[in-house]
Amino acid sequence: MRQTAFILAGLVSAASIGLVGCDVQKTQEGNVTVPKYEVSKTQEGDVTLPKYDVDAPKVDVTTEKKEVEVPKVGVYTEKETLTIPKVEVTPAKDRDDDKVAEKK
Repeated sequence: MRQTAFILAGLVSAASIGLVGCDVQKTQEGNVTVPKYEVSKTQEGDVTLPKYDVDAPKVDVTTEKKEVEVPKVGVYTEKETLTIPKVEVTPAKDRDDDKVAEKK
């Protein structure tokens, strides 16, 4: 039960950090011209949506064993080895994998 709570906490923190680490660059301006109508069409419509290149961060979630003090029933604590999540986030602009290298 305790391990599941740690894993869920790690995944939630990884997801929130992942949203902050995105590198977004606008690659094209957008243009929207809506058609005007009276009884007959007087102008053709033109829609050009903006384009974005989004490089998501690389997120590695692993576990490691750490010895921490865990309170026990009574007035004492004892050390116990638990598996805790370890999250490493590399922002998109700092990544050096092949995908990012091809776009530059």
